[in-house]
Amino acid sequence: MFAWNTNKLSQRAFLACRGLVKHQMCLSQVRLMSSKPEIKNDWTKEEVAEIYNRPLINLIFDAASVHRKFHNPREVQQATLLSIKTGGCIETCSYCSQSSSWSKDTKMKAEKLLELDDVFQAALDAKAAGSSRFCMGAAWRGPSQVGPKQFERVLDMVSKVRSLGMEVCTTLGMLTEDQAKQLKHAGLSCYNHNLDTSREYYSEITSSRTYDDRLDTLQKVRDAGISVCSGGIIGMGEKELDRVGLLHMLATLPEHPESVPINALVPVEGTPLAKKDIKGPTGLEMVRCVATARIIMPKSMVRLSAGRMDLSIAEQALCFMAGANSIFAGDKLLTTPNAERDSDAEMFTALGLLNKPAFNGEEEPFEIPPTREESIRRREEWQALKNVSASGKGCEAIKTSA
Repeated sequence: MFAWNTNKLSQRAFLACRGLVKHQMCLSQVRLMSSKPEIKNDWTKEEVAEIYNRPLINLIFDAASVHRKFHNPREVQQATLLSIKTGGCIETCSYCSQSSSWSKDTKMKAEKLLELDDVFQAALDAKAAGSSRFCMGAAWRGPSQVGPKQFERVLDMVSKVRSLGMEVCTTLGMLTEDQAKQLKHAGLSCYNHNLDTSREYYSEITSSRTYDDRLDTLQKVRDAGISVCSGGIIGMGEKELDRVGLLHMLATLPEHPESVPINALVPVEGTPLAKKDIKGPTGLEMVRCVATARIIMPKSMVRLSAGRMDLSIAEQALCFMAGANSIFAGDKLLTTPNAERDSDAEMFTALGLLNKPAFNGEEEPFEIPPTREESIRRREEWQALKNVSASGKGCEAIKTSA
């Protein structure tokens, strides 16, 4: 007769199972087995690298486990991205076809800002086709580059699209504090300003702005009460350590971005990166980035964005399993091609995916008239504040009356 030592038996069985995959479980993996992982902003780069470099099959499982604790794994939001002002940008982003620096090579002509009615009709069409989020991009360094009337037209676009019950996102370049506040009062849900890559590799991508310029705009957006959308582009010649650096920077912001777009480079003929003939990321490399983002930013929307046309349905399915829960729908993303809606509909049916509603179905309708009046009033107050400040008379009276 003898007695089983159940504690030792359990330990041996556990170690034996782990030995089958030849991968020792670290403390960060143990945390994933708890009821709900903690939301943390103090990740070290070493911790993020450890997650990123896990055996892919383990990484996908870990990410899927986290994803199911914070999101409905079947829900994927469809978003539409419209270029409201194309070409003529003074920035030098080497991946972008809209820079005026190489417009002769890309044959990209500068166009005027779209009219309000045209943008509203595009939003109506997008909603009818199943999109619950409408994103508008302008090829500007920032609204300060153009006259106030153009920015006011954008504010009207934001308000009118928001009245449809859609989430509204814009990407307009660098913002000032008052521009961010005006967008907030116009009804903007989210502002996109990608970090693109790691701080260390950033100078290889553009010379017209700094990494800190990007972070400064993100802080202004956050201070204005607007949700942050920020991610990056994979496949620009960066090393895997740069991908880790990008994800680490996003996960250690004061608050995790509400949205984290994961893009694959779409080489556009005539751009500096296209001329370098850089090999793009594989589908599994995209899965690895999505999975890492999901683990370290559990509550964020991880958006499978540009470059999706090069992924098979099976590769996209792995991305969804690993935590991606949004796609851009429609046949165009700003100036690059995208998967057609019919093929996305077939994919949704084949994978059993559901269309995620705007604001998780919880947002109340947005009323244009009172909000526009409020937006105009605040705009006038901020302009008065700037005028008084510039004249050196002080601004305490304006702050008190605001």
